Amino acid sequence: MSAGIRTYLELMRYRNCLMAGFAAVIGTLIAFNILTSGPSNSNFEGYFPFLDAGLVFLVVFLVSGAGNAINDYFDIRIDSINRPERPIPSGRVQAKEALYFSYFLFALGTLLAFSINYVCGLIALFNSLLLVLYAKTLKGTPLLGNLSIGYLTGSVFLFGASIFGFGGIKVLSVLFLLAALAITAREIVKDIEDMEGDRREGADTLPIRIGAKKAGNLAVLIGLLAVLLSPLPYFMSILGLSYLYLVFLADLGFFAAILQLLLRNNPTKSSKMLKIAMFFALIAFIAGV
Repeated sequence: MSAGIRTYLELMRYRNCLMAGFAAVIGTLIAFNILTSGPSNSNFEGYFPFLDAGLVFLVVFLVSGAGNAINDYFDIRIDSINRPERPIPSGRVQAKEALYFSYFLFALGTLLAFSINYVCGLIALFNSLLLVLYAKTLKGTPLLGNLSIGYLTGSVFLFGASIFGFGGIKVLSVLFLLAALAITAREIVKDIEDMEGDRREGADTLPIRIGAKKAGNLAVLIGLLAVLLSPLPYFMSILGLSYLYLVFLADLGFFAAILQLLLRNNPTKSSKMLKIAMFFALIAFIAGV
């Protein structure tokens, strides 16, 4: 029996897709405000591109969902240990159905991206190929897999800004960097959390390669770098004072996650706290516009 819509949405991890799509639109809004306040404002005539922003949201939602689905396809055995409740290992979705579903989402998302402009299309195409490569190969490559996810997550801001071409990408490069650092740190922590299942399946993750303690220390260093650089959008006049106040709360969350990892050796709690901290960082981006 074919899986229902609800199960496919679960396969996509639609809540994460919604957040990613929302973050991309925030990238569009920030880039628009910066570009229209400068000497190039005549190019945009002061009107926010609502249609393109809607397409940006939809593309990121679809491509993110495709990436999650194909990742689950390649992770069936590991998920049967670490996350047996997911749609494929629980038997609610057949593996081939998940694979074909992901291809459909990748194709639809990329076509919609090219309908915005060629810069959006190229980013969507590159990210789609990288997601497939990550799921098939890079996920089992120490650090490189973590960095790939850091890039992919941070790039949603770049994609949102890319409706204004390369100029939009340039003004949002610092937000991309902050997001990429934070996500990379969390990905390493998640690998520490999943060490048992990964070791059983012979996965070659960073914690397995160098040990949980050293991997945790690297995650801490990357997270601290993100915290130290977090005021940059304010000092570069990209975001306002409200951003600075709210990002301080996100930074506190990062510090709490670091303490959970260093002092209590609790990667599960640290990973959850990092996710909360990144949510506050997203709110800070919104408030600072």
